[in-house]
Amino acid sequence: MAKKRKILVLHGPNLNMLGRREPKIYGRLTLDQINRKIAALAAELGVEIEARQSNVEGELVGWIQEAPKAFGALILNAGAYTHSSIAIRDALTAAGIPAVEVHISNIYKREEFRKRSIIAEAVVGQITGFGVDSYLLGLRAAVAAL
Repeated sequence: MAKKRKILVLHGPNLNMLGRREPKIYGRLTLDQINRKIAALAAELGVEIEARQSNVEGELVGWIQEAPKAFGALILNAGAYTHSSIAIRDALTAAGIPAVEVHISNIYKREEFRKRSIIAEAVVGQITGFGVDSYLLGLRAAVAAL
């Protein structure tokens, strides 16, 4: 499949704990179940996705930097790095491909420190608060941005 029709989905820190981590906030689906839902929608939309997860900021930065070589867009749930990582923000800006920021919970209805997204200015848009549907809406937005 051509680069333009491939989308990289990046999951940040602690998202590997989905299904067990604060289910009232994040739901009961595991990361694998979420990735399967994303892949199913991707197939319907005629795009290919590759999903990766890391708890390591530098690994996420590296993947973002390398993304333009193989992907036309990316979807990022940076987790807690959303509120603290200038390095991820800078990588998104430097990558030069459309990126969509997603969050399972509504970060604006949470603790004060979660209400500021450092990466928001480096992405084409942000989808927050729709549970797993945030990823699916994010995929639709990424496809539209290709």
